[in-house]
Amino acid sequence: MTTYMPSITIPSAVLQHPAASILLPIALGTAVGFGSRPAETQKTYLALKQPPLRPPPWVFGPAWTLLYGLMGYASYRVATNGLSPFASPETIQVARHSLTLYTVQLGLNLVWMPLFFVAKRPVEATVDIVALLGLNGYLTYLWNSFDRTAALCQLPYLGWLSFATYLCAGAGHLNGWDFSDKDVRKAGKRE
Repeated sequence: MTTYMPSITIPSAVLQHPAASILLPIALGTAVGFGSRPAETQKTYLALKQPPLRPPPWVFGPAWTLLYGLMGYASYRVATNGLSPFASPETIQVARHSLTLYTVQLGLNLVWMPLFFVAKRPVEATVDIVALLGLNGYLTYLWNSFDRTAALCQLPYLGWLSFATYLCAGAGHLNGWDFSDKDVRKAGKRE
């Protein structure tokens, strides 16, 4: 079990508001996506040697929007049901701890794209996504103890994270864990 850390946890007042809890991860994910220079990111993605089954670049935006919305809805349910005055003290404790984990996993999620595409650090991105996958597995387990719907909302996210881990590690391996030659700006100047 983790410790509840209010200083790093998204305030429960935000997560207890359905629109805020759903839109927060969508807005943050969108900001990171656009901040990571989408045109260059797409070119880098296409320039990398990839493992089989890689989806076309256009799939990621809609997939992540849906997944961010589901995780936001799950966090709303946890903040509302798990912190309810009618919940048991044990449930409240687990809900608070899990909301700290939720905040940490959101941070790890938002760091992955800049690590992989901007910093071109596939080793660090793979460590990040493996930690993200494990953390969300544990989070799903915790949420299932008091809100099955919140846990079920995590299942598509876990499935996608598993696939994304395969893609991340596969691309890292196939490219020798070095993306320095995939710099779109340098490649564009040579042409």
